[in-house]
Amino acid sequence: MITIDMLTGRSTDHLVTLGGNHRLQFNTTKAFLAMQQAAAKSGFKLQSASAFRDFSRQLLIWNEKFSGKRPVLDTQSQPLDISTLTEGQLCEAILHWSALPGASRHHWGTEIDIYDPLRIPVGQTLQLEPWEYEEGGYFAELNNWLTDNMASFDFYRPFTAKDAGVAYEPWHISYWPLSHEAEQLLTPDVIRRVLLQEDINGKSWLLDNLDYVFRRYIKVPD
Repeated sequence: MITIDMLTGRSTDHLVTLGGNHRLQFNTTKAFLAMQQAAAKSGFKLQSASAFRDFSRQLLIWNEKFSGKRPVLDTQSQPLDISTLTEGQLCEAILHWSALPGASRHHWGTEIDIYDPLRIPVGQTLQLEPWEYEEGGYFAELNNWLTDNMASFDFYRPFTAKDAGVAYEPWHISYWPLSHEAEQLLTPDVIRRVLLQEDINGKSWLLDNLDYVFRRYIKVPD
């Protein structure tokens, strides 16, 4: 049974360790390890760059972006001068790249950002940007393999629309049997309760515009 605290990243009772500091739900882990083995047979070292992310971590990312301690990027991945933005403009700029704390799919233990460490050229570091996974990028072959094979393990990509509110993320895969259930439970009312309880920057604008934020930046189109 999924509780509100599990849904919003404030509990870890639903998780097991995937490896290192990465955690997922048990069935997500089982499916990912099976897909990892299949990928290995095709010459890929499928690894997790990020899996479960708790509320506190997501809150830190959000508040540091809002306060200027971390860069805020425009839709073309270029830094913005946040001093020129209204509260709403700043919230939307952050939401394009970073989930609202309490509304991140990474809270659920069903989401994985994937890559192949052996395909990163010497001197380069992982960026998790679309060009790495598209034609000519060093993860392009891995990306194509996932497109052809991930559904066999019940994974899919939730962020594929390039004109959506949320950035296009070809590296982000989701374990559908569990994430679909969580999607149905995450509602504006759940998020409103989190906003009222927690110290989230931009809270006033977010509460006033929550239905819009939910439609554009949280709910994944069917």
